[in-house]
Amino acid sequence: MSTHARGRNFIIALLLGVGVVVPGFAADIYDAAVAHPGRSSADLKRDPTDRPADVLRLSGIKPGMQVADFFAADGYYSELLSYVVGDTGHVLLLNNVAYDKFVRGAWKQRIDKQHLANVEHRTVEPAHMGLKDASLDAIVMVKVYHDLYWVDPGNWEKIDVSPVLDQLASALKPGGILVVVDHSAKPGSGSSAATPLHRIDEAFMRKDFEAHGFKVVAKSNILRKPNDKLDKISYQEPMLGKTDRFVYVFRKEGGAN
Repeated sequence: MSTHARGRNFIIALLLGVGVVVPGFAADIYDAAVAHPGRSSADLKRDPTDRPADVLRLSGIKPGMQVADFFAADGYYSELLSYVVGDTGHVLLLNNVAYDKFVRGAWKQRIDKQHLANVEHRTVEPAHMGLKDASLDAIVMVKVYHDLYWVDPGNWEKIDVSPVLDQLASALKPGGILVVVDHSAKPGSGSSAATPLHRIDEAFMRKDFEAHGFKVVAKSNILRKPNDKLDKISYQEPMLGKTDRFVYVFRKEGGAN
């Protein structure tokens, strides 16, 4: 039995309450994706910190959708999206060369091991991603928006951000959604914390997307950490897994409200 067939049976069991007992889980496609058989121990360890079912539930991504996971790294969210959109949907796992090198091909191991037939990996450069206009229902950017403003000469060159956001907007269908989750920087800091701290100012982020034709339709405090002083590197101790993070859902203007 394929991974997707097992997943469908598992979802049916959840919905009917037959043969599966998962304490604390509601019977919906997002919880079912997180509870999908065969997910790695590393992913299961990450789940309580990232709360992916809650993030995807807020997004409203549904079966049959065409979705891009931007700078997806090893594909943690790509796998979950695969289960959510199902056999009639499609997931683009987008990395640039630097991200592919950073994860050492882990995205391929994930796709092969979990038989994610509806996930397509592409190596793209932000300046020219080659995405077809109006081809996507949703785009997910989880803890990577700040990387558009990060600079590390020799490893990660400066990106011209505005054309990247224009490409993402063009790739979305009218009314398509874009999910942004990222590490909070101090208010008023703009993009200045991106390089030293791998963080970004929430208000700056919102204005950036609004300037490119996006409208906020939902946001959440589910990943807030009020004790975070916003002054330490996000991916190292003592803040690893403890950063304050904002969660936004934008809609491309021109679609239904």
